[in-house]
Amino acid sequence: MSVSQYKDFLKCEASALARLNRKNVEPKSEALLFGSYVHSWLDGTIEEFKTENPDLFSTRGASKGELKAQYKLADEMIKVLENDPFCMMALQGEKEVIMTGELFGIQWKMRMDVYNPSLGRFSDLKTVKALNEKYWKEGVGYCSFVEAYGYITQLAVYSEIERRNRGGDSWLESYLVAVSKQDPPDKAIITIDQDTLAMALGEVEEKITRVAAVKAGEVKPIECGKCYHCRRNKKITTVIHYMDLIS
Repeated sequence: MSVSQYKDFLKCEASALARLNRKNVEPKSEALLFGSYVHSWLDGTIEEFKTENPDLFSTRGASKGELKAQYKLADEMIKVLENDPFCMMALQGEKEVIMTGELFGIQWKMRMDVYNPSLGRFSDLKTVKALNEKYWKEGVGYCSFVEAYGYITQLAVYSEIERRNRGGDSWLESYLVAVSKQDPPDKAIITIDQDTLAMALGEVEEKITRVAAVKAGEVKPIECGKCYHCRRNKKITTVIHYMDLIS
């Protein structure tokens, strides 16, 4: 189990299971490729990333051979981080560190963007549309991108697995280093209090039993009815009232 896989199951069990079985796999989004581009700078593989992803470059017109406009923005985001000493301090440490461990009877695998146990911290780099924009999350309402994308859960799981691997008595300090896709890009170093992380970890403990059962094929997955997988496999069985469209 990984945190991203766990979050996939919470969003739509049917879609998450289909993805694991390589059925009806959703194409990679522009946002995912964008984030991977910025991450490749962090781990020092950006030139290789460009070579492996020719779609980053324009193929016609006056800009042929140049980075597409959106990836020029990504370069600006990288420069914003490089020119901020505090951001670079938070991103100092060993890159792309993989750890495994058991949590709530399940084997987990995680990868920290930046690991610096000697200074008592680890960090994760995030690209986001805008730092202060409100996002809608089912069951929560309007919230920050940190809550909307499950980053509290991510840091909670990472903190506990890292602690167990290290044999420590307490969690390290964890940061989200966020940079926005605005012009000019905004940036922030975000921390989450340990009480909130503990609550998020408790929520994982409550929900992981069903997630694991669905993944193992022991119970039938529930469809969300809205995602790529569900739209692609949708069969109409009744009519709906127009007010139900935005319920």
